[in-house]
Amino acid sequence: MLVKPGERIATDGIIRNGRTALDFSAITGESVPVEAEPGHEVFAGSINGTGVLEVEVTTTSEDNSLARIVKIVEAEQSRKGASQRLADRIAKPLVPGVMIAAALIAVIGSLLGDPAVWIERALVVLVAASPCALAISVPVTVVAAIGGVRGVALVKTGTLTANRPAVVEVATTHGATREQVLDLAAALEARSEHPLAAAILAAVDEVTPATDVQAVTGAGLTGRRDGDTIRLGRPGWLDAGALADAVVRMQQAGATAVLVENDGQTVGAIAVRDELRPEAAEVAAQLRRDGFHIAMLTGDNRTTAAALAKDVGIDDVHAELRPEDKARLIEELRAQRNTAMVGDGINDAPALATADLGIAMGAMGTDVAIETADVALMGEDLRHLPQAFSHARRARRIMLQNVGLSLALIIVLIPLALLGVLGLAAVVLVHELAEVVVIANGVRAGRAKPLPLAPADQPATAHTAAAPS
Repeated sequence: MLVKPGERIATDGIIRNGRTALDFSAITGESVPVEAEPGHEVFAGSINGTGVLEVEVTTTSEDNSLARIVKIVEAEQSRKGASQRLADRIAKPLVPGVMIAAALIAVIGSLLGDPAVWIERALVVLVAASPCALAISVPVTVVAAIGGVRGVALVKTGTLTANRPAVVEVATTHGATREQVLDLAAALEARSEHPLAAAILAAVDEVTPATDVQAVTGAGLTGRRDGDTIRLGRPGWLDAGALADAVVRMQQAGATAVLVENDGQTVGAIAVRDELRPEAAEVAAQLRRDGFHIAMLTGDNRTTAAALAKDVGIDDVHAELRPEDKARLIEELRAQRNTAMVGDGINDAPALATADLGIAMGAMGTDVAIETADVALMGEDLRHLPQAFSHARRARRIMLQNVGLSLALIIVLIPLALLGVLGLAAVVLVHELAEVVVIANGVRAGRAKPLPLAPADQPATAHTAAAPS
């Protein structure tokens, strides 16, 4: 299979010839392209960068990565469709049981006494056992499900992070300044649509584009400005020199490091990373205080995942996951406790469908994720997540109060109706009053405290480090 620059790969395979940068965002959710060379796997739905690839096909279109995503989602949604509300589970045996009891009361009472009296009492018993208050006591299934969750799996990209890579550090050498290094990098990236380009361009005020810009497949960019040759690319293609330690530090912090060369001399290194949301650490801490087990799932590499998890305070980290891996991991977590999955991408759909409760970040989630999930949190503030759990637990407590009241009412009214203490009108009146009480109590479940002002969504601070010349 020949894959030209910019084309979407049709099915899974292995690269046999060519080098490129592949966009795996549809499969892993990671926005930063991955360098690929002969021997590397490619997946259906990923997008080729600037290189021409010869790919050996390893799967049919019916069994490739995207097809497996669809199969998992369909299977899990069928499983979830069989769930019942608590009210339905209670009413299912209650209604036929009461019908049989009323029939026995009418028949046996008629044999032993006045048929008119006992038939009337049987009818009053039917009214007394009416589960109307019970039916309105219980919210929709998903609210009850939220209240029962004890574990939360969070996707890194787009949930814990904003999925907007930013410059987080600039290291310089040979007398160059941070501004000069970023200016040279921006000159080469001025007309690029690469995610790293957007981050670099956002870090400068004005850009003077370079001329004769050419892409070197799998390596970087070259061009000219003010008569000098400038280059921007990955370590290994460009010599880090005095910046070698800085590059290692950047990579250990989970950032993508690129080097900048001016007229044959490396002058700087730029670290770009998809930064955490300002509220991410606060949300993780709140979930832990509320007794939830937290896990982080990502298709990114282990180094980046570990660095970001440390910053947000999550110990259970799972990296380099494909969509089917996430779904399998969710099954393992579900075996330990009721687990909610929070995600926003196509690649998260199988895990969202597999979880006891799928939660999509509605404002920035894909249509597939929102359709697959049970709950969509509107807005980009991640603090809506612990708020939703807290609100659902409160609603669950109110639900149980209403269920208890409704069942107690039935238990008390049936013998009173059977003994003739209460007539039909009295039973109906008590039932209506009980429904008013249940509704009034249920209204409390709809009240939620507004979130305090969100932390300022400041861009990540770009640190500058100078290396010896």
